[in-house]
Amino acid sequence: MKLATLKTGSRDGRLHIVSRDLTRCVTARDATTLQQALDHWAEIAPLLHEEARRLEAGEWLGVEEFAAEECASPLPRAYQWADGSAYVNHVELVRKARGAEMPPSFWTDPLMYQGGSDSFIGPRDPIQMADEAWGIDFEAEIAVITDDVPMGVDAEAVRRHIKLILLVNDVSLRNLIPGELAKGFGFFQSKPSSAFSPVAVTPEELGVAWDGGKIHLPLATHLNGQPFGKPNAGVDMTFDFGQLIAHAARTRPLAAGTIIGSGTVSNKGADGSPGKPVTEGGAGYSCIAEQRTVETLLTGSAKTPFLKFGDRVRIEMLDADGRSVFGAIEQEVVRHQAH
Repeated sequence: MKLATLKTGSRDGRLHIVSRDLTRCVTARDATTLQQALDHWAEIAPLLHEEARRLEAGEWLGVEEFAAEECASPLPRAYQWADGSAYVNHVELVRKARGAEMPPSFWTDPLMYQGGSDSFIGPRDPIQMADEAWGIDFEAEIAVITDDVPMGVDAEAVRRHIKLILLVNDVSLRNLIPGELAKGFGFFQSKPSSAFSPVAVTPEELGVAWDGGKIHLPLATHLNGQPFGKPNAGVDMTFDFGQLIAHAARTRPLAAGTIIGSGTVSNKGADGSPGKPVTEGGAGYSCIAEQRTVETLLTGSAKTPFLKFGDRVRIEMLDADGRSVFGAIEQEVVRHQAH
């Protein structure tokens, strides 16, 4: 089942069921918003699945053409957005870039920060920034949405609480991060509003690509129409989603509608090196910071600039048959005009 939230003028939009090929949609009849569905998932999910079956079978009247441009993020706002760093290769590289050592515990205990969840932007909404000097970067990630998760649940049992999967562009302001982290109190200004894929999908939609905790498919990123990265999300993921959710729920329960992110998808090279750019036959990278770090390690200086006004980013995952699973996040960086 594939679900989307179309913009309606209200903050939480209107829940729609989307066809598997992402061409058609119908207004959900058994839940007005995705949060409402998640709050009562055990009762409402079977009804939504039946609506999805009827959409695929051509039994619905009032079917509309699906347009990603009309989508908000599946949850336009959420009770909680916690982003991990499951790909420790990425953590190691970006820490090298700012001269910070990586403690050995990072390989055994996940990093996680609590992000702002009150102002997600749509998958085709612009990335509005006031200053290019902030070091604007994209981060292509996977995320899951849970139902109610009890405190203290273990990493294996918690997998049954994963109800939906989606993609994320977790925008980061690289030149603001060092100053914030130096205060010892985490990200805030350096992590602006994130954007999520047009649709969120239930795990069975991924078939054998989903093993219960990881997606074994490449995550493709394009910058200004050119391939930038295609790392496989199931490779080099040190902590799977079961481990990430269990980490978040160690000392508190998680409310239905909690979003847990994987962190930037990152693959090492076949020889254990940081990996090569796509232009050199490698898997490339899911953020500019990683490419800049590799450039610095190899040549002594970073060459790839951070995002400028007018740059466009596209993030998408294709299945084994080349079909888009979640639809594409496609955004342009624009100058924010203060009101």
